[in-house]
Amino acid sequence: MRITNGNRNGLILIGFFTMLSNWASAQNAVRDIPFDQRTANSPTAVTAHEELAGLPQFMVDPFWPKPLPNNWILGQVSGVHVDSDDHVWIVQRPNSLSDREVGATQDPPSSKCCFPAPPVLEFDQSGNVLRAWGGPGEGYDWPRSEHGIHLADGFVWLAGNGPGDNQVLKFTMDGEFVMQIGRPDQSTGSNDTENLGRPADLFVDVEAHEVYVADGYGNRRIVVFDSETGDYKRHWGAYGNTPHDNPLPSYDPDAPPSEQFGNPVHCVQVSRDGLVYVCDRTNDRYQIFQRDGTFVSEAFFEPDTLMNGSVYDLVFSLDAGQSFVFMVDGFNNEMRIVDRASNLTRARVGRPGRWAGQFHAVHDIAIDSQGNLYTTEVNTGQRVQKFRRLDQ
Repeated sequence: MRITNGNRNGLILIGFFTMLSNWASAQNAVRDIPFDQRTANSPTAVTAHEELAGLPQFMVDPFWPKPLPNNWILGQVSGVHVDSDDHVWIVQRPNSLSDREVGATQDPPSSKCCFPAPPVLEFDQSGNVLRAWGGPGEGYDWPRSEHGIHLADGFVWLAGNGPGDNQVLKFTMDGEFVMQIGRPDQSTGSNDTENLGRPADLFVDVEAHEVYVADGYGNRRIVVFDSETGDYKRHWGAYGNTPHDNPLPSYDPDAPPSEQFGNPVHCVQVSRDGLVYVCDRTNDRYQIFQRDGTFVSEAFFEPDTLMNGSVYDLVFSLDAGQSFVFMVDGFNNEMRIVDRASNLTRARVGRPGRWAGQFHAVHDIAIDSQGNLYTTEVNTGQRVQKFRRLDQ
């Protein structure tokens, strides 16, 4: 087509009216969304405000961690924990990477980058990689889908949630195998005392020599083993009841609370005052127990959330009374600051998105000795983020 001055002006006018039309359509689309259902433009920090006095303040560090060495790339980052030296450990899923992301491994290579990073990585406070290891080896059964990680007393504990992952593993910090509890493809259900059912998370009570397992994607319980010998000690389901594996209806916010945990039982944390917090993810709640499984109370968060649920993982603040619970929600994609005494949400950090401080499938959370928080993302989020504590 030949463009003259006349039809050039016509094209300009057409483009101008098209732009106006698109702008008007966008405005109408926004107006068509009910106000209370629009995504809040939540900041990446809890900012100073009279109503937020006394709340922890956070700001994302967009430069942490540093670029990975060896042309490595992360897959889904399913777990994070901080050791006694304030080193940050993650577990990630190399097998979740697409061929395009690991083009350098193809035969012939399709691109210059990249290579899958090892499943377990240790970072210092500056974001440098210190150690990296993991994967199948002799004497143990590596999980088919890496999930949870916990550091305690100089050991690294790992869980996996893949089909047939019925075990948890204990390693030294250098990756030397120590112990395995359970065997793959051997679970007989939620009352099995020898095997797990696609376990999600772990917590080690060092003084009691006990490891608590959130079990899990297949089972509906908390189970406790001796952390030195692997011997079974006890287990319980929702409300302290005996769990069962009968079919359950999907979560309904208008129905009475489920008498059983849903799948997955996604996290377990023990507070300084001896209370066991359990993330019942798809039922939008956590339940609180004494160490022996006696039910104490429960609390619901964003209870209208369906499908994957709203309570993914949590950690406690570092003050003597652990006044706050820091919780991540991978379906609404936000971090919540919850008052532990009242179980009320006091503030939120982040929103769905890909930018620093935003979340896509946020999955796990950890805290260091300075009160900084670390979050991980699965699905195509595939990263770990650091949120610096600002108010102390």
